[in-house]
Amino acid sequence: MLQIIVAHAIAALLAPLLIRLLHGKAYLLLALVPAAGAVWTAMQTNNVLAGNYPTQQFSWLPALGLDITFRLDTLSWLMGLIVGGVGALILVYCSGYFARDAQAMGRFAGVFVAFAGAMFGLVTTDNTLALYLFWELTTVFSYLLIGHYHDRQASRIAAAQAITVTTAGGLAMLAGIILLGVAPGGSFALSELVASAADGTLVAENGVGFCSAAVLCILFGALTKSAQVPFHFWLPAAMAAPTPVSAYLHSSAMVKAGVYLIARIAPGFSDLGVWRWSILIAGLGTMLLGGYRAMRQFDLKLLLAFGTVSQLGFIILLVGFGDRAVALGGITMLLAHALFKSTLFMVVGTIDHEIGTRDLRRLSGLAKIMPGLMVIAILAAASMAGLPPTLGYLGKEASLGALFEAGTVGQATFIGVVVGSILTLGYSLRFLWGAFVDTPGIRPQKPRTISWLLIAPMALTALGCVSLSFMAGQLQEILSGHAAVYEGNEGHLALWAGIGPALGGTVVIICAGIWLFVANGRALYAEEQQPIIARSEDLYRGLIRRLNTFSADITAIVQRGSLPSYLSTMFNVMIGSVLLVLLLTAPVMPTKLRLWDSPIQGIVCALASVAAIFVVRARRRMKAVLVMAFIGYAIALVFVLQGAPDLALTQVVVESVSLVVFVLVLRRLPKYFSDRPWTTSRISRILLGTIVGVATALLGWFAASARIHEPVTVDYPAEVYEYGYGLNIVNVTLVDTRAWDTVGEISVLLAATTGVISLIFLRMRPRQDLRSNLAKAVHSKKIWSAGQTDKVAALAMPRRRPSARRGRVWLAGSLTLARVRRSLIFEIGARLIFFPLMIFSLYLLMAGHNAPGGGFAGGMVAGIAFVIRYLAGGRYELRLASRGNRSGIFLGGGMMIATVAALAPVLFGGTVLQTTVFDFQLPLWGKAHITTALFFDIGVYLIVIGMVAGVLASLGGEIDRQAEEQGVRPREVAFDNPNKLESETIDLVDLRESVAAVTDQKARKIGEEK
Repeated sequence: MLQIIVAHAIAALLAPLLIRLLHGKAYLLLALVPAAGAVWTAMQTNNVLAGNYPTQQFSWLPALGLDITFRLDTLSWLMGLIVGGVGALILVYCSGYFARDAQAMGRFAGVFVAFAGAMFGLVTTDNTLALYLFWELTTVFSYLLIGHYHDRQASRIAAAQAITVTTAGGLAMLAGIILLGVAPGGSFALSELVASAADGTLVAENGVGFCSAAVLCILFGALTKSAQVPFHFWLPAAMAAPTPVSAYLHSSAMVKAGVYLIARIAPGFSDLGVWRWSILIAGLGTMLLGGYRAMRQFDLKLLLAFGTVSQLGFIILLVGFGDRAVALGGITMLLAHALFKSTLFMVVGTIDHEIGTRDLRRLSGLAKIMPGLMVIAILAAASMAGLPPTLGYLGKEASLGALFEAGTVGQATFIGVVVGSILTLGYSLRFLWGAFVDTPGIRPQKPRTISWLLIAPMALTALGCVSLSFMAGQLQEILSGHAAVYEGNEGHLALWAGIGPALGGTVVIICAGIWLFVANGRALYAEEQQPIIARSEDLYRGLIRRLNTFSADITAIVQRGSLPSYLSTMFNVMIGSVLLVLLLTAPVMPTKLRLWDSPIQGIVCALASVAAIFVVRARRRMKAVLVMAFIGYAIALVFVLQGAPDLALTQVVVESVSLVVFVLVLRRLPKYFSDRPWTTSRISRILLGTIVGVATALLGWFAASARIHEPVTVDYPAEVYEYGYGLNIVNVTLVDTRAWDTVGEISVLLAATTGVISLIFLRMRPRQDLRSNLAKAVHSKKIWSAGQTDKVAALAMPRRRPSARRGRVWLAGSLTLARVRRSLIFEIGARLIFFPLMIFSLYLLMAGHNAPGGGFAGGMVAGIAFVIRYLAGGRYELRLASRGNRSGIFLGGGMMIATVAALAPVLFGGTVLQTTVFDFQLPLWGKAHITTALFFDIGVYLIVIGMVAGVLASLGGEIDRQAEEQGVRPREVAFDNPNKLESETIDLVDLRESVAAVTDQKARKIGEEK
């Protein structure tokens, strides 16, 4: 079963490529996947009949006893045939339905096949949490399919409406699943949960109230998924989707998920009062309301949509009633509905495809030009109306007879079902009459030939609507496997069950249904009247409008754009939570207080505290940043004194890079903080900050003093070496013991870096050769150099060895800077220290498993090397150092390497992120000892380098470029007086002229000397 789901996933991924290569024929190839699922399911029939249900089990969370289990019993077998068989036929139908140049067919085909796979997983899994996973997958895929025509407002609204309603129900269902899974006597295994509820263990252990609350949550999810009153409105709106979507999702698959879940758990919970009345009210109400609304529709697709709502209410009523005979009729109707409703939707799709309209007021004479299509529609509509000899009649007759024999409640339900069936016959006749009979005043369409790809799938399903009714005995034998888990008398399936209440009900249905259609015939083509009662869709829209208004009001109050306000709110909540705990509990007061291990630690912390006071009192932004950096380095010193050199190294390099980033950002901010007066709010913030600081210190003291067990870190050194094969506890923890945390952290780091880069790089620019860029920068008038044109132009020439004169240039990019911005000592130092720093970063990477270092620390050291190159030589030097600012390659490549290293141990019998060791001999080297954790660390190393390079390129180089394009730069030194610094800005043209003048003057002087 898992193999079938995987096959669907692979086919979904390949679908866009197949559509591009084969166009519409690709649907025929994709249809083989759900067809294979249906064939495999059919091959298990003997095992299912014998009670030897095929199962598959995979360990999921062994510590919690959770396994992913697949189990094919009678109900799953039936649903598997429907999901796979009908899905394959509709994919064949898609091949003839969509035009060659139809919109986004690759995406449509992929999502459609993925939905089929998710639905197959939903109906075969025996784990409630896995069921919820597949449940939500179907919700997401249906959202994409309903909103396929995303350029149409109706499609977008319908998709949003469907996902909102079904997701709300899904969340409620998850709550019920968890409640029943963790409860005494409960289970996350679906079969075990139903068995525990059926024998009374679950109710006895937890009480009726608890079980009723959990069941209501699950029912809420099932009823929303199957479009039951008052949540039915999303299904008719979903008709904005392409017709094949309606033929599959809204007749055979997605809407049947709720029916399936109710049929699955009804044997265990149908005795609960809340279950019985919820099912009766929702099922009967939906059947009657859906039938009434269907009688008022003029769009054939909407007529079928409301008919689907009505039929789903009928089926849910039957499978949830809790009686064996009624359940047999309900399961039969489940099969019949999948066949006749998918057929009718394909009929409507064919009419729309060939005629161009679905409005029954504009259709005329289709019986003459499409006689074959009319025959198919008659067979399917007869099954929908429950007329003999069809499968729909077989299921309805069995249900009516069983309901009449089920006591007072059953007989009352019998009357409601008869009324609903009258409406069903009425709108079935309305469908056939409006679609195929001549309409006065409308010219009949010309005959045309319909593609066999459209006719064949619906002909097969229509044939099933009739042929299966003559296999009543075989169907009863198979479907009784599920009905047997209910209590009550055994049911029977037969085309002729004798004279009795069921036959009488059928006669009443036929007579009253024909009368209803004839009486309503006068309004068949009149304008639709407004309903007397309020419609659920109007209530939904009103609720959404009020919710949006309320959200906007709350946002305006809470999100005021004030960082101090946000911090104050969070701090107040924290203090309130601490006080609440102190008031409601009796905390154990700590008896010991250890201020430090050595007085030096106290001195360092005291200096950091004083520095913190200077930070909050600083008016200059640069001053605050520098003092904050001092605090960071002080914390690194505390790590050193505490015996944690690895943490100290990481803290130092992070603080160094952070300081540079702060300085880069400050270039775009005012020099001073805003000057706020000494107000009450400022005093209150000081008090709040003081209280929060004291409370945090006390919490740390309490937490450290509350330990009653030996810490896990006692065994860390031995376990780290035994399982992680390293001596550096910190690094091995990051790449092995807590590697999943590291995966999350580097993912966040990659996303945040990408966001920062995207915010700064407002537009894409074509990639150009780096050296030619440098030459153009020097030759253009936008450069900030004086008299260096020839040197840089020579350096920019490829395949030329630098001359002795050019050898005095330490950093080529620095030649684009004004002389006043250059520092020869800094350039020499940057040139000399860059490669040693890179080598040192590689040493930290390789040695980090057993010594201080690791991928993160090594990456930060390499980032510092790039920082030095940028500060010494400017943005062009950074591009030279990083080979064109290719931070994306570092980020993506690092993530790819880390992911491969995480998955590689699986190939060698391990689990994801489990360190695998490779020992082998190398010439001249000797014994080599390599672990997969090293490659994971290499991925981290590259991601960190990409992060630093990207931040420098965006907050540094790109801001420099934007400032140059704006034509305004800070005047650093006046040319006539190098010792005079000015802070005001000057026009770029003036500075260009000054540079040109100085250059010309020096050139003349050199010429005179020669």
